[in-house]
Amino acid sequence: MSNPAKAIAVLLLTVAVCACAELPNSGPSRHEVQLAAARDIQVVQVTDSVARALAESRKQGLFSELFQGAPGSNETVGPGDILEVSVWEAPPAALFSSTVRDSALPAVSNMTVFPTQMVSAEGTIYVPFAGQIRAGGKKLEDIETEIARQLHGKANQPQVLVRLVVNNTSYVTVVGEVANSVRMALTPRGERLLDALAAAGGTKQDVEKVTLQVTRGASVHALPLGTVIRDPRQNIALRPGDVVTALFQPLSFTALGATGKSDEVKFEAQGISLAQALARVGGVVDSRANARGVFIFRFESRDALEWPKTPGTTPDGKVPVIYSIDLKDPRSFFVAQTFPIRNSDVLYVANAPAAELQKFMTLIVSTIYPIDRAITLSQ
Repeated sequence: MSNPAKAIAVLLLTVAVCACAELPNSGPSRHEVQLAAARDIQVVQVTDSVARALAESRKQGLFSELFQGAPGSNETVGPGDILEVSVWEAPPAALFSSTVRDSALPAVSNMTVFPTQMVSAEGTIYVPFAGQIRAGGKKLEDIETEIARQLHGKANQPQVLVRLVVNNTSYVTVVGEVANSVRMALTPRGERLLDALAAAGGTKQDVEKVTLQVTRGASVHALPLGTVIRDPRQNIALRPGDVVTALFQPLSFTALGATGKSDEVKFEAQGISLAQALARVGGVVDSRANARGVFIFRFESRDALEWPKTPGTTPDGKVPVIYSIDLKDPRSFFVAQTFPIRNSDVLYVANAPAAELQKFMTLIVSTIYPIDRAITLSQ
C-alpha cells in the first residue's frame, strides 16, 4: 500500500472512531430514551387503554355536574340592601291620616311612603308603629306580611308593599380577561353564566383561548369558554356571591427532534390530541425520523396511572414520565387521536438509525475528499 493510501486509511479510521461519539444530534436516540427506564424515570408504551385512562383522569368536570341543584333565590333580602316601604290604610284612617294622598290612587285609601332605608348588619329595618322588622334572609312578600301583622290593630286594614330599591347583596362578580370587571345584580329571572359574561362586555381574548372559572363558596371549578358556548347545559344559573373569572391561559407544548419544525406551539383551552400536535408541527420528517421513536416527556401526578415500577418523584411530588408511541403500527394513529397533550409537554421524535449513518458518511466524504485531492495534486 502506498504511503498516501496508508495516510488516508489511518485518517479514515481515526475519523470513524471519533465520529461515532461526536456526530451531531438534536437529542437522544430511541434506544437511549428507553434506557431511561433504568433510572428514576417511568417509560410507558402508549396503548389505547393508557390513552383513555389519561384522558379520563385529566377530564375537566362539567359545571352541570359540579354545580347541581336549583339556583338560589335571588329575591331574598340581605344586609346592605336598600328598601322602600309603602303602607295603605283603609278610611277612616286611624294611624296615617295626616299623610298626603297619592292622586293616582282611589280616594278610598290613604298611602304612606316611608323614606328608603338600608337593611342593618343584623338584618333588620325600622317601620314606624311596627318597630324593628327582621328582613334579612326573607323574601319581599314575607317582609310585607310581617309589617302588616305588626300594624294590625293599630292601622285600619293596613296593606303593605316593600320594594327593593338597591340590590347590594344578591349579585355576582365578574373579573379577569373581560372588557369591564363588573358586579352584576341578580334578578328573579335567574341570570346565567353567559349573561354575566355579556354584562362585563365579553372577553378580551379569543373564545377558544379563555377558560371560565366559577367560585361558589369553597368550590372552585373551571371549564373552557368554548365548551360552555357549545353545550347549553354548562351555562349554569348563578347564585348570589358567585365569582366568575375569565382566565387567559396560553397553553403550549414544545416540539423537538425530527419533526417538521422545532417550536413552542400554542393550543386552545379545550386541549388537543397527539395527532393534532403532530399535524401542527408538520408531522415527522421522512428522511430523518424514527417512526418508532415518538416520545412525550411530561411530569405527571402520582395517581395518573398504575406505574410499571415504583415511581421516583421530583421535590414537588411529580413523576417524570416518557410516553412512547410506535407510529409504524397503524393502530397507533387511533390511539394518537385519544392521547391528550398537556401544557408544557415536550414532543420529541428521535432520528432513524439510517439518518445517523447518513450523517456519518457525509462526515467521512467531506473529510477524505479534500485530503485525497490534495495528495493527487502533489504527485
